[in-house]
Amino acid sequence: MTETPHASAIVTGAGSGIGRAIARALLVAGFGVTLAGRRSGPLAEAAAINGIPHTDALIVETDVTDQTQVERLFARHVERFGRLDVLVNNAGVFGPNADIGDLAPAGWESTLAVNLTGAMLCAGAAFRQMKAQSPAGGRIINNGSISAQTPRPRSVAYTTTKHAIAGLTKSIELDGRAHRITATQLDIGNARTELIDRLVSDGALQADGSRRPEPTMDAGHVADLVVQLAGMPLEVSVPQLTVTAAGMPFIGRG
Repeated sequence: MTETPHASAIVTGAGSGIGRAIARALLVAGFGVTLAGRRSGPLAEAAAINGIPHTDALIVETDVTDQTQVERLFARHVERFGRLDVLVNNAGVFGPNADIGDLAPAGWESTLAVNLTGAMLCAGAAFRQMKAQSPAGGRIINNGSISAQTPRPRSVAYTTTKHAIAGLTKSIELDGRAHRITATQLDIGNARTELIDRLVSDGALQADGSRRPEPTMDAGHVADLVVQLAGMPLEVSVPQLTVTAAGMPFIGRG
């Protein structure tokens, strides 16, 4: 049996993209990490450093829209690591490419289920654990995306759910004060992942209807930032943080 790490984290959507980079960076930094996602194969790959499974990694297949599965995820994490110090609420989908006139209810509901209800269920389970453990406290990091501030064209479902993350984060921060629970809305722009590569490879749709290539950045830089956040004492609160690829059309977008 391995020694329990000094701190532990859950990362949702850990099988690919930003979640994968964050999970690996936390493992390298010495955290015990539970990697959550819908498929065990990509999670196992994410939990391996240089092809070797990390001894402080736990893999739990989880659909974040299912409350029973979410509760099982947190129970298994605490059973393995004893407590929960950090939740990285990262699981999400881009949703339909549609404006409000074209958006079908089914596409809206499926995006809402993952990006908002899933985030709420995981944050709620983390909040209860962090409040009950001794010593109490922890940090919840919600992936907001820069679409929480400024939308891309034809992204109404995604943009609306990400704007809602701002309210979720502020409410967690406020209600968590008495329990040493802090919350951060981390808004990320154009970190290189398969999703962003597909979005910008042929030129991303701009507000004027044109398509233009956009700068991207290594997702590892985002992961390093999360490790810094995760390692801060709970006396420090970072309510909102924005990190983008330099030069991308965000400041002055459109």
